[in-house]
Amino acid sequence: MSRLPIVAVLGRPNVGKSTLVNRIIRKKAAVTNEEAGVTRDRRLFEAEWAGTEFQVIDTGGWEAKPGEQLTADIREQAEIAVSGADLVLFVADATTEVTDDDLGVARVLQRSGVPWLFVANKADSPGVESSLTHLWSLGLGAPIPVSALHGRNTGDLLDALVAALPTDVEGDAPPDAIASLAIIGRPNVGKSTLLNRLAGEERVLVSDVPGTTRDPVNEVIDIDGEYFEVIDTAGIQRRTKINDDTDYYSVLRAHDTVRQADVVLFVIDGQRGATHQEQRLAEEIVGAGAGLILVLNKWDELDEDQRLHTEDSVADRLAFVDWAPIIRMSAKTGARTHRLPKYIRTVLEHRRHHIPAPQVNRLVRSLQEAHPPPVRKGRRPKILYAVQAETEPPTFVLFVRGGELGTDYIRFIENNLRDTFDFSGTPIRIRTRNRH
Repeated sequence: MSRLPIVAVLGRPNVGKSTLVNRIIRKKAAVTNEEAGVTRDRRLFEAEWAGTEFQVIDTGGWEAKPGEQLTADIREQAEIAVSGADLVLFVADATTEVTDDDLGVARVLQRSGVPWLFVANKADSPGVESSLTHLWSLGLGAPIPVSALHGRNTGDLLDALVAALPTDVEGDAPPDAIASLAIIGRPNVGKSTLLNRLAGEERVLVSDVPGTTRDPVNEVIDIDGEYFEVIDTAGIQRRTKINDDTDYYSVLRAHDTVRQADVVLFVIDGQRGATHQEQRLAEEIVGAGAGLILVLNKWDELDEDQRLHTEDSVADRLAFVDWAPIIRMSAKTGARTHRLPKYIRTVLEHRRHHIPAPQVNRLVRSLQEAHPPPVRKGRRPKILYAVQAETEPPTFVLFVRGGELGTDYIRFIENNLRDTFDFSGTPIRIRTRNRH
């Protein structure tokens, strides 16, 4: 069985790797910034050129002498990407002298045995393009000058890339995911640790440094015999805590992920409990219509008083999502993580459940007879009939005559729909239509 060839983009920090990736895939998917070290995890994207499809891996900046554990982990992730690639784009900066990091990347590439193309980025003008002799010292041959920012010569680069790609690459194609799971939460609550636990490997970086994850990281993972696209996101924080553009766009992408997810694993630090920030995030998840599972992480590290505090904060701040299942676990040790697949399947089933119109109408009719809608503006509205119009999330339409139903009565209908048909783990939307 063949699969799409994989192209890894490799280079030291701040040479424009993510900008080049965005140019290749023709959309701004990778976070870019003049600050070095913005990209940390390796990220996989689909790309196409001249009818040829392939995958591109964006990697963090490779450093010869990482100064801390985080940069060492970034380097390791980049080398893992190279080991699994069919072709490497080695990106150097056309405007600066060769560094020890450039030399180190070149040696890694030469030892890997993986075919490569040598790219001199930031060649924004013919003058820069004509002065690339210093890059020959890397021993990789003549570089291909491009400007990823302005698109200069990138078509020629892509032509060379397609020509260098192997054909009929052996290997299994990624399986189709049955649903997407977004891992959401504030910084440092254990989101990346949870993804690694589900994946069974160190797929994303884990660090005590808040904000380690910046780009959403997508990974198709086998969870108890079924494949899911699991997305680790940057920690979502208050606007007043966002320090720069990198953080801003990372958080923005995390919010976009919520809107695209089938189910959200909402990770809450058990040591801190639910705060106003968790309340706002939960409101956003409900508004997006995604399924919701509350993950109280680091549970094994808590004493009894801390557990009571966390339980009380969740009951207080998140009372409006009391229909969401709660799992108390430890992503770090794996304690009770085995329960997640059952929760996920249940939420997906409830999101996709369709109730036949006769059953919906019987329930609504009986509720209305026992508890008629209150009089509003001198008129008592009447629900003529009700149907479930959509799934994912379940959406019901009430056709009403004689005025507007109040929000309290609509909530009454929703609660009874939940009690009767079990929609735990999913928001319910109820819309009204006036009939005169």
